[in-house]
Amino acid sequence: MKIFAISDLHISTNTNKPMDVFGGNWVGYLDKIRDDWQQKVGEDDLVLIGGDISWAMDIADAQKDLQTLKELKGKKILIKGNHDYWWSGIGKVRDILPENFFALQNDSIRFDGVVICGSRCWSVPGSPDFTEQDNKIYLRETERLRLSLSNANKIKKEGDKLIALVHYPPFNVRRDDTLFTELFETNGVDVVIYGHLHGKSVRADKLVEKNGVKYYLTSCDQVDNKLTEVKL
Repeated sequence: MKIFAISDLHISTNTNKPMDVFGGNWVGYLDKIRDDWQQKVGEDDLVLIGGDISWAMDIADAQKDLQTLKELKGKKILIKGNHDYWWSGIGKVRDILPENFFALQNDSIRFDGVVICGSRCWSVPGSPDFTEQDNKIYLRETERLRLSLSNANKIKKEGDKLIALVHYPPFNVRRDDTLFTELFETNGVDVVIYGHLHGKSVRADKLVEKNGVKYYLTSCDQVDNKLTEVKL
């Protein structure tokens, strides 16, 4: 079983949200992702999708967007991003998922020696324009991540690897310690997948190792619209 990751697909089959207004790297990007996906992924492999999946405003339109990924190979594991406005409750989301799609929200799932936990997270202290309101949400999201990791530890078996799938970068550009990174380290997380960052001005490496944890940036425009293989 191989594990791949990508995030920020921003699918828009029913809304007028063309991504190519953000630059040439977005022209035909979904076709590029699909082609790369089908070449790399086997039916038993996992593809982790780190949020901002659909521009839909309601769950019916999101269901149509998810259908565009239905025929792609592998098992798809999803978490919520800040633009997934359609994601109003985990029960409703799971009700509309196609076969071999799995949604995480402050909980976890296990596949063949790998446990994946998921939470959205938020901006962290030291980020540009970080406000008092951001800090309140940051603290709340810390507790949600704690719930996700607690659930993962309950289903984790000896020898299993632990992956945290989040949307927001868990550290600022200086890679300072945060409550998120502390939770990853104290709970024995091996790999963190994140996205959210876009554009030519992004100052972030695609792979960082910090205190024994590997952090993969997988925003599709930052990885040339190709899946990243996650090495455990």
